[in-house]
Amino acid sequence: MNWLQTVLVLGAAFLAVFWQAAFGGVRHLLGAQIDLLPPLMVYASLSTGITTVVLLAACGGLWFDSLSGNPLGVTVLPLFAIGLAICLFRELILRDETFAQLVLGLGASVAAPLLTLLLLLTMGHTPLLGWGTLWQLVVLSVGGAVATPICFGLFGWLQRTLVHRGDTASSFRLDREIRRGK
Repeated sequence: MNWLQTVLVLGAAFLAVFWQAAFGGVRHLLGAQIDLLPPLMVYASLSTGITTVVLLAACGGLWFDSLSGNPLGVTVLPLFAIGLAICLFRELILRDETFAQLVLGLGASVAAPLLTLLLLLTMGHTPLLGWGTLWQLVVLSVGGAVATPICFGLFGWLQRTLVHRGDTASSFRLDREIRRGK
């Protein structure tokens, strides 16, 4: 596991949660705030190990819940479920394709609020539901779908910039002849 990649993902999650809470321009313009944790979870599930997925679900969920009206810890389980589902099937997913990133970001951004809503209803809370909820779900899902390829591009650039690549030259030559004795 690359510890720098884990630190970068957790730092991005912290900044994303802070940005969502501190700056309400998108919320006032669209009527809903774009959630950046599901796109980060898609990136972490496809590019890092299960440890980073667990850390992102726990830390990101608790940071998000501490700055929102949610009960503390209710976002952790949906984020972990999304991360685990993607992590289990990561060998089957074309992670470098933009379309696959868009679809996974859309699915994760729809699943996270719906699973959170299901948990809230299961725990006996009565969240405000109405036609505005459908609009918020549309904004969350489209925003998450657009943000996912941006996350992949940003973290790819950070990886190329900050991580030293080893020597790729090999001492083995293809035109070398091996003589075998009798």
